Amino acid sequence: MSDRNRAFAAGALAAAFAAAAAQAPAPAHAQAKEKCYGVSLAGENDCAAGPGTTCAGTSKVDYQGNAWTLVPAGDCEKYGVEEQQAQFELPGDRKGSLEPLERDVPSA
Repeated sequence: MSDRNRAFAAGALAAAFAAAAAQAPAPAHAQAKEKCYGVSLAGENDCAAGPGTTCAGTSKVDYQGNAWTLVPAGDCEKYGVEEQQAQFELPGDRKGSLEPLERDVPSA
């Protein structure tokens, strides 16, 4: 096989692998997440921290109600409710929410 044919075959094989990878389903752990508002510590949100912020890491206060963090699907509403599990504890009467909250939002 000539160098030119070998290069063509290698390119075709690489394109086939790339096409197959692009069509493969995302791993289950990447699909099973939900936005959970009001559970992030200051500066540790994943995105959307309301007016005056841009994105990841821009929340100003702990448990900011309009800042979200990605959590495993089904876990958000456990925050602040299942006090028996340390990973779900929140101070005071705070709870996680699937919608933005009015509480703990810094003034503009």
